[in-house]
Amino acid sequence: MGKEILVLTGSPRRKGNSDRLADAFIEGALSAGHRAHKFEAAYKNIHGCRACNMCWSTGTEPCVVKDDFFELAPLIESCSLAVFVSPLYFWGFSSQLKTAWDRFYAYGREDGAKRIAIRESALLLTLGDTEDATCRHAVGTYRDIAEYLGWKDRGIIVAKGVNGKTDVAKHPALSQARELGRSIAAIA
Repeated sequence: MGKEILVLTGSPRRKGNSDRLADAFIEGALSAGHRAHKFEAAYKNIHGCRACNMCWSTGTEPCVVKDDFFELAPLIESCSLAVFVSPLYFWGFSSQLKTAWDRFYAYGREDGAKRIAIRESALLLTLGDTEDATCRHAVGTYRDIAEYLGWKDRGIIVAKGVNGKTDVAKHPALSQARELGRSIAAIA
């Protein structure tokens, strides 16, 4: 039986480079018999964490802020692998991805009614620059979060030098993302 995979994207640019990487990963994962759920945070109404510490205060819901996070929550609770996909904006993840990701906070609380199901993760990142140093903070943040949450990193793919909306179509990262999705079955 295949894995349930959450592909959480953060690009506000439809059919752009990071969106194409996400789709390539999904294509590979589907071909290996997995189920992939693409959640496009940039097109959802998700508010930032307010640090109110009211998580699970209703007893059944992760957050008291009523927004589209409630569409994402069931995927956090059911998917064993999360793939985070973002363009690099000013040395970090897009605000749309970061806003959704910050709301995972509720699942790390000891008093939470439900736990995060995610045990593995991957990162797909695009950037216009070609220098490794430009993405080191975002990659480091991803690694730190994965380590903190006890997730096994399944791979990091960085597509550098993709400024134009479809530049990734000629970039090796596209086939790497497809292969990463396909290879998930081989990684237990």
